[in-house]
Amino acid sequence: MLRRLGKEEKGFTLIELLAVIVILAVIAAIAVPLIGNVISKSKSDSDVATARQIYDAARIYVTSELSGDFKNTGVTGNLTIPIVGTTGLQGKGYLDSNLVLPSTKKVITGGSVVFRQSDGALLYVSLTTTTGGTTDLQYYKGSDVLASTGSATATEPTAP
Repeated sequence: MLRRLGKEEKGFTLIELLAVIVILAVIAAIAVPLIGNVISKSKSDSDVATARQIYDAARIYVTSELSGDFKNTGVTGNLTIPIVGTTGLQGKGYLDSNLVLPSTKKVITGGSVVFRQSDGALLYVSLTTTTGGTTDLQYYKGSDVLASTGSATATEPTAP
């Protein structure tokens, strides 16, 4: 009886195993690029979120230090608020001193928040990172920062 049960038992054939392996390979070929795009988008979104936090700190700075007045600052043109330095957002205590860009983990060593002086509209946020003597400057358009979307550009955005 044991011999007869052994002959009737069936396992997976080589063809069935190969079919399963091919199906898994096709699924992996589709999923890997999609996962890469998700990771890339999340890095870009985290950088924009950092620019948004810097913008929020600048708004608090304008409210506290300038009484919310963009027009009577003694500056002609756009109101530019530096991020680092003794007169910047970090020096005044509005931002932490060890700010990093989340996508690259590079320390933010400079940059500014630029408002249109006539109405206080955000024009752009610029962030400077320095690593090994190489300086990178990134600009985030005001509309992108406010919407928490978009990505950095290498050129200064023009005022709308």
